[in-house]
Amino acid sequence: MPWRKTSVMEERLRFVARLLEGEGMSEVCRDFGISRKTGYKIFNRYRQDGLEALTDRSRRPVRYANQLPAQIEAMIIASKKDKPHCGARKIRELLVRRLAGDMRIPSTSTVHAVLDRHGLVAQARKRHRHKTEGTDLSHAIVPNDLRCVDFKGEFKLGDGRYCYPLTVTDQASRYLLACEAFSSNKEFPVIDAFRRLFAERGLPDDIRSDTGVPFASPNVALWPEVFPAILPGIVRKSKCPVLRPAQFGTTDPA
Repeated sequence: MPWRKTSVMEERLRFVARLLEGEGMSEVCRDFGISRKTGYKIFNRYRQDGLEALTDRSRRPVRYANQLPAQIEAMIIASKKDKPHCGARKIRELLVRRLAGDMRIPSTSTVHAVLDRHGLVAQARKRHRHKTEGTDLSHAIVPNDLRCVDFKGEFKLGDGRYCYPLTVTDQASRYLLACEAFSSNKEFPVIDAFRRLFAERGLPDDIRSDTGVPFASPNVALWPEVFPAILPGIVRKSKCPVLRPAQFGTTDPA
């Protein structure tokens, strides 16, 4: 036998029906598992409004203690339309002058919320976020086909300064071509390091880096500074996709 399904409305109807049949309030409330106060409230609502009173009522408050008066809200909107260049702070100052202590003045955030609710706040232009796209890892067969460059994080020295080690590795031979320590990862010391390296080891066919500073930063572009000036022979510059260390090459563990 399936379980019997019932609703709150049906239970209230059964409750009222038993009272109308002459049963006592205490006995009926005991059978339904409710207090006598709740029982009388349901029954009195039924006698006043009929069956509609047995449905669930909204729990929304009748009034809000801190609700902004309609007159003040209308003054805020009118002030903004009269002086469209003024913001919430200046409009609040106008309200202070006009009302002169007659009414409670809303805060600046409340004035801003009213303006925003009525579409009177200009939205700030969204900044275009630079997103660096990665490329596939090329296969190096002979030395100088591909070099992998990377800053291996940073660590604090005994004197409190930070050290940023830069490594350059040949992908085919796995030979460590350079490992230099810098006090920061800014582009200018790195440019000098690459100039020395390419003067000593020659130019590779491809260089692969991650998408971090300074190799792929939107504000500090290392490669446009280096390539046209000292690397005219390099035809490719690839980047490792974000969160894909296995595609970096030799300097990052998979």
